[in-house]
Amino acid sequence: MAVYYLLKLVSLVACLLPRKLADTIGWGIGHLAWPLVTKKRKQLAFTQVQACLKCDDAEAWRIAKASGVRFGPMLMEVLRFPVIKRHASDYVSIQGLEYLQAALKEGKGGIIMTAHSGNWELMGGAFAQAGIPLVGVAEQQRDKGADRFMIEMRTLIGMHITYKSGVREMFDMMAKNFMIGLIMDQDPSVKDGVLVRFFDQATNYLTGAASMGRFRTVPIFPAFMHRDDATGHHTLIVSPPIYCERTKDKRADIQRTTQQLATLTEQHIRKYPEEWFWLHDRWKSVRRGYTKEQIDAFMNASRQ
Repeated sequence: MAVYYLLKLVSLVACLLPRKLADTIGWGIGHLAWPLVTKKRKQLAFTQVQACLKCDDAEAWRIAKASGVRFGPMLMEVLRFPVIKRHASDYVSIQGLEYLQAALKEGKGGIIMTAHSGNWELMGGAFAQAGIPLVGVAEQQRDKGADRFMIEMRTLIGMHITYKSGVREMFDMMAKNFMIGLIMDQDPSVKDGVLVRFFDQATNYLTGAASMGRFRTVPIFPAFMHRDDATGHHTLIVSPPIYCERTKDKRADIQRTTQQLATLTEQHIRKYPEEWFWLHDRWKSVRRGYTKEQIDAFMNASRQ
């Protein structure tokens, strides 16, 4: 558990720093860490930026690097959760909070759908500090000490945490009028996704939000975070609710709603491309799990 105690110590020191100094150190960490990213991973990010945004080489490399460097200040903000908790509104402004508040009055809970864009860790804390009962769905860290630390930080700032495998707990908490926070933009296995158009490419996309929304007939709220680097202040934008239809064709219902969510995610990424996690291999399952004929057939059908 040495990693856990080391992170606790670093967090304690980070909380003692003035905000601007902590932010400066965070950017410094990001720039120092960028050369340590493998050439293969950097090339992947560059290639994906070009394929999605159709920009020139210089711009693609700029966006790819900016996306990676941002993890420095993001890490610093997570380390400073004990401070941020006491002054949450100084760090994050929420637009569209009334949509969530109205849904909570109905007593059925709901789903918040987001992406790995901006500081998604701080997003959950901002909702919790604004009075939204939130279940953060986490992926277990390989190192037990790091996992313990992250769970403590997320719980400290007000989230209830469950792992991705805890689907039953998610439904139980939704029945208690909690919002379930789902990050939906990473590449799933073929069996866990459906094909959608994403940056004009056939993309395998997670169906969790649409599936849960359809099963419980609860609203899905797309929400994305943007950071103003000049001030360090975040804006959290919540969109009006989306409902998954319940027709006789369950798969079509889920695919249609997932496409809506993917389109909204793409729109946000196009607006703030430096804030998305381009280092993730987003199209791996498409390359490995679908034939060219299947992809061509889907793309042709989606154009009709």
